[in-house]
Amino acid sequence: MVIQLRPAPQQPGRMNEGSQPKVEANILVLGAEKVGKSALTVRFLTRRFIGEYGDIESVYTHNVMVGGRDVCFSIWDSTCPQAAELQGWVSEKQLRWADGFVVVYSICDRSSFHLARQQLQRIRQLKRRGGSEKAPVILVGNKRDLQHRRAVSSEEGRLLALSTNSGFFEISAAETYHGALVVFHELLDLVRDSRSAGKKAVGIRGIVRTMSAVFGRRRTE
Repeated sequence: MVIQLRPAPQQPGRMNEGSQPKVEANILVLGAEKVGKSALTVRFLTRRFIGEYGDIESVYTHNVMVGGRDVCFSIWDSTCPQAAELQGWVSEKQLRWADGFVVVYSICDRSSFHLARQQLQRIRQLKRRGGSEKAPVILVGNKRDLQHRRAVSSEEGRLLALSTNSGFFEISAAETYHGALVVFHELLDLVRDSRSAGKKAVGIRGIVRTMSAVFGRRRTE
């Protein structure tokens, strides 16, 4: 079972028939150690579940057809710094690279939920400073199959996502491929929606500048 919360009502991305440019999306995966970041990523890439990973940072490239359109995912599976004061850190380099973010915590580990909160807050701060507030974020509560060890309620996850304008899913990367698929495809839709909104905003600003220039010339003639 997958629990889903989108950050805001919006139309799902539709693909037109015919030849279209490839869609590229850079996705940064964040979270504490042992929450299943790599398991989630590899599950999406290969459909297989691998439970044990070393502390290795990797960037994967994945080409796939989504809705009849070529899509290239670049997924940065990040590591969590060992120093406690740096664990909520997200660098400006990572922010500039990413088109969207997946922040993962374990529903069995309350400290990982607190770290997810810190990382969401850090992303918001950097986005505001860099003027890139449109880059979407999805919060993922992993290990839903371990209900008997649950330490973070679904409601807490939903509320954190709402307070940070993030999407929200609870999944089990161990149990099914579907949860991982939905997370990354949903984020792809949000990235595409964000780009479309950005292009419209640029177009409107251009029209306003043009009209201002025209009326400004008229006033001086």
